[in-house]
Amino acid sequence: MSHHTEPKSALGRLVNEVEETAIAIILGLMTLITFINVVLRYGFNTGLIWGLEMTSFLFAWLVLFGMSYAVKVTAHLGVDAVINLFDLRIRRVLGVIAGLLCIAYAFLLFKGAWDYWANFANLPQTDGRWFPLGFEEMKRSSYRSWYEVIDIPMPDWLRWIEPMINEGEAYEKIPRFIPYAMLPFGAGLLLFRFVQATWRVLTGESESLIVSHEAEDAVEDVRSLNAEE
Repeated sequence: MSHHTEPKSALGRLVNEVEETAIAIILGLMTLITFINVVLRYGFNTGLIWGLEMTSFLFAWLVLFGMSYAVKVTAHLGVDAVINLFDLRIRRVLGVIAGLLCIAYAFLLFKGAWDYWANFANLPQTDGRWFPLGFEEMKRSSYRSWYEVIDIPMPDWLRWIEPMINEGEAYEKIPRFIPYAMLPFGAGLLLFRFVQATWRVLTGESESLIVSHEAEDAVEDVRSLNAEE
């Protein structure tokens, strides 16, 4: 069964609140938009044109939030058959090595996510193929903030960004850099969670990084139910 401890630091508690609140809001919005679209389609022969695209973006956001939250609650699956052959000290060493590999992966993911999003946000991409060595020099010809999504209309309360990032030109649909901003944000959360998990192994709070024994838990649940009968 997945387990976790409550974060001790203020930053940890803040990230935890952001993740759980965002996941709840996204699930609620997806359910609401889908329900409204079904009612409109079958009851009034119409629908929200932008509904499918919006739920697609929300689902992508949910995945990005979910991958970091799953690290926090140790919900990712892991195979520890070989690790369990060693004593506690070696298991911790192997756990730290695994954590460092995960941190390296999350860092590369964060760099790639930033570079992809920056292309749409009029921000400089990073130099360096693997490790960011700085930021590239921006040219006006490389600005891509005018790219829009396909169906989601631009709300009036966001018009204030037009003179700041689109040279005063009006958006008909929302610019892509808004929904795409979740890419570096989600990758950054994943990096933060891997650092937390690795630190727990280093400090002895955990023996391994993230291991969920769903199969064993399921067998144990069935055994408990049979015993009660």
